[in-house]
Amino acid sequence: MREPIVQRYPGNPILTPDDIPYPVETVHNAGVTRHEGRYIMLFRAHRGNGRSIVGLAKSDDGYRFTPCPKPFLLPATAGFHAEYEEFGVEDPRICALEDEYLITYSAYSRHGVRIALARTRDFDSVERVGLISQADMRNTVLFPGRFDGRYARLDRPHSEISPWSIWISYSRDLVHWGDSRVVMKPVPYHWDEMKIGPGATPIRTDRGWLHIYHGVVPTMDGAVYRLGVALHDLEDPAHVLGVCDRWILQPEDPWEVTGYVHNVVFTCGAVPEEDGTVKVYWGGADKVMCVGTAVLEELVDLCLEESRPPL
Repeated sequence: MREPIVQRYPGNPILTPDDIPYPVETVHNAGVTRHEGRYIMLFRAHRGNGRSIVGLAKSDDGYRFTPCPKPFLLPATAGFHAEYEEFGVEDPRICALEDEYLITYSAYSRHGVRIALARTRDFDSVERVGLISQADMRNTVLFPGRFDGRYARLDRPHSEISPWSIWISYSRDLVHWGDSRVVMKPVPYHWDEMKIGPGATPIRTDRGWLHIYHGVVPTMDGAVYRLGVALHDLEDPAHVLGVCDRWILQPEDPWEVTGYVHNVVFTCGAVPEEDGTVKVYWGGADKVMCVGTAVLEELVDLCLEESRPPL
């Protein structure tokens, strides 16, 4: 039997609805980063009405998190954003870039789902920058760097267009995006044949940008969400150097197999460590938060040595 690529933390799940000091039904799909020596988690949580908010939790070791007493980001109730966040704010990703933290999240409303951008320097206050996509778009991650002066992002149209594929776009001001092109597509009769989408903020390595993404396969018992890895060129992130042909994590533990949505492991955050490992965070069955560790170089090797074409 092969050794697991991602070693699950034996204390999973690390955060549940019972841990949160205000009423929520779920805790999942969290972006995670480090700030001033501590781990910061921005998690999605369903309220009792089924709509989502974003909460904040902190940790000294990346495993044991303490939730803050109040939510971090609630749907806007005034201004331009209010109409487009009416149904909730979801699935935050955090990108540390140029002395601040950029947060992309899905804004849901009667008009569909759009990507919104916010920024913070301290995780005490947060400023909305703007809505940076049209409907229907979600699963957006920013690269923590610039390319010929431009920012870059990966996203996934929430539609059957080029169905459920990962695209790249560029911007000079973080608000207006273009030069878009598709870079990865699902593979027929494969573990990610139904749809794929960006997961955690890409991690810079010596051999490329490592991107942990999610892939979905339809089964007779419903869809199954797993995690995979891809490697993007350091200078030209639109060039995918390799996509690992097999998944790195699938639902196995009881809280991943059964929950708000069954058979789901879904990542929005991964944190590289000085020892060459990476902490991967995922939502289990859209209900709880989990964490595991992997070796960065091994993940890169998988992309290059057990690769399938990206398109």
